[in-house]
Amino acid sequence: MNETPVKQQNTGAYYGQAVASFGVAMAAVALGIYNLEANAWVRAFLGIAVLYLVTSAFTLAKVVRDRQEVTQIVTRVDQARMEKIMTEYDPFSPRPAPKSAQDR
Repeated sequence: MNETPVKQQNTGAYYGQAVASFGVAMAAVALGIYNLEANAWVRAFLGIAVLYLVTSAFTLAKVVRDRQEVTQIVTRVDQARMEKIMTEYDPFSPRPAPKSAQDR
């Protein structure tokens, strides 16, 4: 009943790919907004909208990660309680006899 979850570790290549992908996407959007044939106010609005979208995505990812970590902690606490109960249980220890209706 020992189901200790293995902590998953991302490789350096995966981390590098994620950072590079984010950088390329931000650069592409910035270049697209810069080269857009529109008023400066429109380009500024789109730039602020993209920044707001990025910060919202980071916040959402953090909230999802935090909720997952809390769930894992609760599961580990419950598992530790169950293991303690199982180690303290002795099936061969004498137990008091159940009371019958006549003894009451």
